[in-house]
Amino acid sequence: HGIPVHSDAVQAAGYLPLDFAASGLDAMTVTAHKLGGPVGVGALVVRREIEPTPLLHGGGQERDVRSGTIGVALIASFAAAVEVTVAGQAESSARIERLRQRLVEGVLQVVPDAIVNGDPVPGPEHRLPNIAHVTFPGCEGDAMLMLLDAQGIEVSTGSACAAGVPQPSHVLLAMGYDDVAARGSLRFSLGHTSTEADVDALLAALPAVHERARAASLVRARA
Repeated sequence: HGIPVHSDAVQAAGYLPLDFAASGLDAMTVTAHKLGGPVGVGALVVRREIEPTPLLHGGGQERDVRSGTIGVALIASFAAAVEVTVAGQAESSARIERLRQRLVEGVLQVVPDAIVNGDPVPGPEHRLPNIAHVTFPGCEGDAMLMLLDAQGIEVSTGSACAAGVPQPSHVLLAMGYDDVAARGSLRFSLGHTSTEADVDALLAALPAVHERARAASLVRARA
């Protein structure tokens, strides 16, 4: 229908092979900090026939898409991060996927009624190797987040770009979940520094955290 298609590929970069030319996309974004590079630099890859409308005007830098002084050091660091990441991508992704499977299997053992969102089949053809998104029925995600944070374990109730937004995830709502289920979900993200010890620490903390969060939800429901 002639509608340009853009993909936010920041989570895929570094974990899956990306081939923009073969993707069928018109535009794609990636960022350095997801690859171990510096914060504040990314890339917008656009097909030549697409003419983006600039949001910033000025000197016409970056093909007049984003005017402003170019951060050469940031760009060079981004390029170095891409080079290092791509060189070890296959081995790193396989290791992280094994950690993710360890995490998911452990969570389901501790909380049998937990729901793993997305495609249940592991493997790069089905889902990202580094992220597990889980719904905990009867619990508030925010309560579990704070209880885990108190033990030095970092999780999220939504995407990074929706941090601090109190509404339930619009993605989960679009997938058919109701408000209660969407608010009872957590995202577990793994990276190149994650270890089996990190996963085991989460699984050791989860039983008590889940019990306290569920009890708190029951108290609020009765109030």
